[in-house]
Amino acid sequence: MARKQRSNPGSGSTPAVVALEKAGTAFTVHSYDHDPATASYGTEAAEALGRDPAQVFKTLVAEVDGALTVAVVPVSGSLDLKALAAAVGGKRAAMADPAAAERTTGYVRGGISPLGQRRRLPTALDASARSHATICVSAGRRGLEVELSPGDLAALTDAVIAPIARG
Repeated sequence: MARKQRSNPGSGSTPAVVALEKAGTAFTVHSYDHDPATASYGTEAAEALGRDPAQVFKTLVAEVDGALTVAVVPVSGSLDLKALAAAVGGKRAAMADPAAAERTTGYVRGGISPLGQRRRLPTALDASARSHATICVSAGRRGLEVELSPGDLAALTDAVIAPIARG
């Protein structure tokens, strides 16, 4: 039986939360008041949750050899596009067009989750996730995060685990 906790009951459900519930995965939902003027969604989440930015991960969508690919990296670092391409067996990577990322995942920028996407994309998770018992990722809406084990996230997304972050 999955352990599901909500740090703010009534924070609502998203496709990411539904996917976790359906999989029977243990997770915790955390919500916070999102500031629309924020410059960095990931940094805002880490600060609002009182978490180390190395434990809060952002979901980025890139194009690797023309195919959309998800990269999950700590908010304390940045995505190494060359490392991402290598991790998924590609040659060249560039950040995806935000509109294409939103359309394909079904989420808005700043709220893209690696879970419950409209169309499941190849995913790479930064290897630093392994150094944490749990990590936080977007739950599919700005101001909503889910905390789960990196192993569960990798299993649910069929993620390749590789060093894809800098900093």
